[in-house]
Amino acid sequence: MTKMDLENHFVTDVWMDALRTNKGYPRVDEKRGLGFAPEAWMPLGKEPELREMGEGRIKLMDAAGVDYAVLSLTSPGAEQFEVEVCKKVAKESNDILAAALKKYPTRFGGFASLAPKDPEWSAKELERCVRELGFTGWNTHSNYGDSYIDEKRYWPLLAKVQELDIPIYLHPAVPMIPQLREFGMVLGGPSFGFGTEVMYAFLRMIVRGVFDEFPKLKIIMGHYGEALPFLVDRVDRAYMQKHSTPNPEIGSGSKEWASHYLKKNLWVTTSGNYLPAAFVCSRDGLGMDKLLLGTDFPYESMDDCMSFLAGLPLTDDEQDKLYEANAKAIGF
Repeated sequence: MTKMDLENHFVTDVWMDALRTNKGYPRVDEKRGLGFAPEAWMPLGKEPELREMGEGRIKLMDAAGVDYAVLSLTSPGAEQFEVEVCKKVAKESNDILAAALKKYPTRFGGFASLAPKDPEWSAKELERCVRELGFTGWNTHSNYGDSYIDEKRYWPLLAKVQELDIPIYLHPAVPMIPQLREFGMVLGGPSFGFGTEVMYAFLRMIVRGVFDEFPKLKIIMGHYGEALPFLVDRVDRAYMQKHSTPNPEIGSGSKEWASHYLKKNLWVTTSGNYLPAAFVCSRDGLGMDKLLLGTDFPYESMDDCMSFLAGLPLTDDEQDKLYEANAKAIGF
């Protein structure tokens, strides 16, 4: 059984240079660290681990019991830069990642980085990443600085994703909603804001009708889908109470109730949540076929994640699905 980690992050020099020269946000300040927004800063203490894309990372994988890691450009990715900068960062990061895959084909896989605000360019770059570089998905973020993935300007790119039959890893970023940032990273970051917005981004896709237009889309979310497995029943209350139609300028709403798309189009990983009840809720709410291994390295410890999972009372079949079979079923 191959243990396949679908959330394992990296950085590149071109990404760091873009952060250092960006006039707005996101940006890097040598004293304050990485700034997602004026109110939301975090230290750059994980940069050495993020830069390691060879034997050093593999040594840590071996120690934790991870056989294969699908690497992705770390949050907030490239999408919030000015579009030409975003394209440069995405393409060069994809090329660097491709070199790592070529050198270690049995240990690393890759998620593409794109510039969604140029959907035509991104569709071509995604095709290159999948057909030429051997990547197995697209890693994108919960907001693009001024917009969300559900908006119709991004639908040509979603059409290409469906055509290529690859998953999208929808990763958190600091929320675009200003009230979720006013306490800085303590609430705007991993403990609340990250999860709140990535759930919001997925639910927007439902209400916009994205999954009706592109029914074969496969969305992966970390941290057990934030709280969505807990909300499988609750998200249908608006439909039960006949409040399911959005504002007319948005569209007519979804054809099915929200829970239909949670169960059909959503997969979740194990990253950064070591509460047994969270695993049980995700398994029971979405089904064991929808759970995937993710460690969120280096922000979370691969050792901690793998040790937690090893301590759960899983059957041999559940272990096979979690570590390998479910990932292979969606293209990894």
